[in-house]
Amino acid sequence: MTDTPPGSGPPTAPPAAPVQRHTLTVVADRFDIATWQDTRAQSTALRDLAAELRARHEGAPDLLTDVFLAAYQARPRLRDPATLDPTRLVNHHVLTSLMEPPEFTELRRTTAGDPYAAAMSVLALAPALRRVLEGADEAQSRADDAGRAQWEADRAAAELAEALRQADDGPEDDDGPEDDDRPGEADSHALRQAAEAARTAARQAMNTATQALAAAAPGLRAVSHAAAARAATAARREADLMRAWGVGPGQAERMPFAERMRLAERLASSHLARWADLIGRFRQMARGERARKVEHTSGELIGVTLGNDLSRIVPSELAHLGLPELRAVFAARYAAGELMLYDSRGDQTSGRGAIIACVDTSHSMYEAGPGGVTREAWAKGCALALLDQARHARRDFVGILFSAADKLQVFRFPADEPARVERVLEFAETFLGGGTDYQRPLGAAADLLQQEFDDASRSRGDIVLITDDDCDVTETWMRQWRETKRRLGFRVFGAAVGVPPAAAGGSVLDVLCDNLRSIEDLTDVHAAADLFRVI
Repeated sequence: MTDTPPGSGPPTAPPAAPVQRHTLTVVADRFDIATWQDTRAQSTALRDLAAELRARHEGAPDLLTDVFLAAYQARPRLRDPATLDPTRLVNHHVLTSLMEPPEFTELRRTTAGDPYAAAMSVLALAPALRRVLEGADEAQSRADDAGRAQWEADRAAAELAEALRQADDGPEDDDGPEDDDRPGEADSHALRQAAEAARTAARQAMNTATQALAAAAPGLRAVSHAAAARAATAARREADLMRAWGVGPGQAERMPFAERMRLAERLASSHLARWADLIGRFRQMARGERARKVEHTSGELIGVTLGNDLSRIVPSELAHLGLPELRAVFAARYAAGELMLYDSRGDQTSGRGAIIACVDTSHSMYEAGPGGVTREAWAKGCALALLDQARHARRDFVGILFSAADKLQVFRFPADEPARVERVLEFAETFLGGGTDYQRPLGAAADLLQQEFDDASRSRGDIVLITDDDCDVTETWMRQWRETKRRLGFRVFGAAVGVPPAAAGGSVLDVLCDNLRSIEDLTDVHAAADLFRVI
């Protein structure tokens, strides 16, 4: 709100303040305003944008506030233009055009209630706001004229009201002091004429401004519609990236502004960013496969069968035990093996030790398959889904990246510690290059499982070896490997990515793995679905 004419210095002590008019187009309470102020204080980019646009349009900071509020509020409402300071009419037109297309409604699904996301939408809309203000120069100039004229009209009306009030407050008789400075009839008449002239000038200026805005409206609308679509796409992409990397909405909203911005920039610049959809589909598939598991039952649920295994009994059968008259029937059916049981495909019992993903990062893993998906992208997506699997089962997870015998990097994610996003990113982004060697990564995995057994008496871990190559191992190493595997009771799952011959019967990979699958279509995350049912 303003009490001085736009574009001019303070007036000389007016006898009464002009009418106060709103300078924000979006209706907001003090909490919403405080949220914007706090968000802007944390963002150098927002402050710089406000300073830049203010050089072109004095009301630009209010325009940025309006855009933020429109994105942040669940149901933003615009003020009646008649209640606004005329200098903010361009802002009103911009907000009306911006909020009109369905793309802006789509944008709010991502930004509503999230100050960071709303602020990012303001920055995403910055190029469009620059263009809008450039295209509305003439309309803004006319609006500024209307603002000054309206200020003068309000001021003249206030002076007239004050004069009339003083006249009404005078004594009933005329015997006052000779220096009585109360306005006389002539003065009041002059003030009336001045007020009427000011109102006429304000109406004319407002009509001129309205015409200028009408002329600029098509351009404002076209730019605003396109900008809303781009901002919605950008917000949706960032949200998808966060979800793909395991950052939920609640976790993201709790992050400090600067930390979240750095994370978003890192996610967007990651060389795996283009595979965010693949990573997200891997994690979604893994969740679905976990849901298909039956507690205390091994393997994949495929139907109902008959038997007497009480660990797989259908709940409705247990209900018979609650009725005394049916207990004898239950006992007879149990003895005959005719109880209804969950039927599952015969997978082994799930492990309880650590889940260890050994991921090949040799040069050949850069090769792309169908759909342009690289072998590395598939392997890292599968490994990240295995990390989720371990977190869900409260098991330790270890990611071992390997290539040649002298290249190995280990990333540990203990079950009792949070999996920091930065560490997950480091694991996913690391690529060693070079050749392929099995002995060192598998030996490191076995050592970790031995350490876990010694420290916590946990056995039956799971190792998943993801590679695109086959290589030899020595007989001595193989004997030691088999003895360690027998002693610790771990299982080895394999995925031959993009090169089916590596999974051929009798290959080293086939001999090493208890369960081996060949992955030819790298766009198909379900090729590894069984891993998440049995691990």
